[in-house]
Amino acid sequence: MTEQKLFFEYENGPRAIATMHLDLAPKTCDALWGALVKPVTVDAMHAMYAGPEVMTGLPEEAQNFDPEAVPFENQQVIPGVGDVLWYYQRPMQMGGLPFEWYEVGVCYAPGVRTFGPLGWTPVNVFATVTEGLADFAKASADIRITGLKKLTIGRVE
Repeated sequence: MTEQKLFFEYENGPRAIATMHLDLAPKTCDALWGALVKPVTVDAMHAMYAGPEVMTGLPEEAQNFDPEAVPFENQQVIPGVGDVLWYYQRPMQMGGLPFEWYEVGVCYAPGVRTFGPLGWTPVNVFATVTEGLADFAKASADIRITGLKKLTIGRVE
């Protein structure tokens, strides 16, 4: 099985590389790999409930798959350091928010727990950062103080 890797790079650096878990989350990996045929640049924000996690929604141009067809795979509520997660939020699911959300998150330090306004929220862990985590973690933690940062996500080819 060939490795597939994604990059996560903030506008002014740094860059982290994540190796996808093709064995543990094959359908999730297929969906996200297909969504990132072209790199996307998005606003990354700090998670409110989860702890040391940065998260973003996939932009419309990357929403090229049926999120309801992605099964529960390698689900966690306490992901590990460097884990990359996928979660689909239906419209009106979380506290009446009217929009859907194709979430990708990166857990950059110990202590993440995917607990939201409705309680424990299992997520699919589909990759783990294998390069560049220390510098990426510093930049991610800074989002709590400075706010949104531009983040580009794409395939390493």
